[in-house]
Amino acid sequence: MIGEKRLIALRGATRCENEAADITRQVAALYDELLVRNKLNEGDMVSLIFSVTSDLDAKNPASALRHSGRAQDLALFAAQEAYAVGGLDRTIRVLIHCYLDGDTRPCHVYRNGAEILRPDR
Repeated sequence: MIGEKRLIALRGATRCENEAADITRQVAALYDELLVRNKLNEGDMVSLIFSVTSDLDAKNPASALRHSGRAQDLALFAAQEAYAVGGLDRTIRVLIHCYLDGDTRPCHVYRNGAEILRPDR
């Protein structure tokens, strides 16, 4: 499958304070790290879906990403995270649908305290 691209889903998460500036900063940092670690270009991306815990209401993460100057031509969507007892608070998750080279192993990114969501990584 070398040289061919395949559709994959990259996952990531970050925690932040409920402040518009911090949401923008953390979402941009998560996005940038996903692109760098996966050698991903925006032209190979199809869509981004964010979920947000209910305690983060200062800014929509899709709007935050756009306001940071990134993802201007991509389909973005955000939804509230389903509540679960004991779930991690102040968390934004992202699911990116994109094309990667067939021999590339996806690198999911959990940062700024969200690493606890995936201790296996």
